[in-house]
Amino acid sequence: MVMSEGVAPPYLSRELEAPGKPRRGSNTSGRAGSRWGQRILTGFACLVYLYLFLPLINIIVFTFNDPIGRYNISWDGFTINNWLDPFKDKELTDAFIRSLEVAFLAITIALIMGSLIAIALARYRFTGSRGIEIFLVLPLTTPEIVLGASLYQLFLGRNIIFGFSTVVIAHVMFCVSFVALTVKARVRGFDWTLEDAAMDLGASPWRSFRKITFPLILPGIVAAALLSFALSLDDYIVTDFTKGEFTTFPIQVNNAFRVSFPPQVNVLATMVLIVSVLLLVLTSVRGEKGVTR
Repeated sequence: MVMSEGVAPPYLSRELEAPGKPRRGSNTSGRAGSRWGQRILTGFACLVYLYLFLPLINIIVFTFNDPIGRYNISWDGFTINNWLDPFKDKELTDAFIRSLEVAFLAITIALIMGSLIAIALARYRFTGSRGIEIFLVLPLTTPEIVLGASLYQLFLGRNIIFGFSTVVIAHVMFCVSFVALTVKARVRGFDWTLEDAAMDLGASPWRSFRKITFPLILPGIVAAALLSFALSLDDYIVTDFTKGEFTTFPIQVNNAFRVSFPPQVNVLATMVLIVSVLLLVLTSVRGEKGVTR
């Protein structure tokens, strides 16, 4: 075959075509179909997110409502007075503070116990480790009414006075499982040789844990703390069985709803939501900075 100088052969000219340019006779219907599929999937995802966040949006919007009656359930007018005086309802505020105290104490105990359990299960293999993992899942799969009734019978049978301490014990019980499983998922892929390398370089076991292990598993611990905080703060069924005369925020809201539903309920809930989101964002940013370093 004789070809003129400077002219590429036909099989090379096809390969030298622009990558983004479709060939002659090529079928682009598959690509068009995939684009439509992506649009449908994106629209469906947006609807799912709207379904998930619609209650939160409703709570935030109604913090600026100026209700005419006692119930803040219909839009009557815009106002910022609810944010200027978020602690107007004293009984509601006191119950909210008590719930925060229970949540912080329960989370502190659950974080220590659950994190140590997660590290032990992820790092070591010992007799009964599988059984412990099964027992950790039980509080998550057991209905709350069963857990609350069993705790009520346990405390009542031992003449324990119901109140702050019984509520904290009950919240620690189900928070430990969430903490242990969440931290265990974070520790599962951890390289334990990093601790050995640090100790070979002269670091003590406590220093290697504080400087290496703890910063790497901190995002999992913070995620477990936020999850446990939300579960403890809004728990109603287990708390109702173990509270006695002690009143928490969900109990007070349920009792107050029989006669009124003030906007301060929305304001306090939005404040908790804002703090939780800020903590989650700060933790994510810190984790990304640690990875880039």
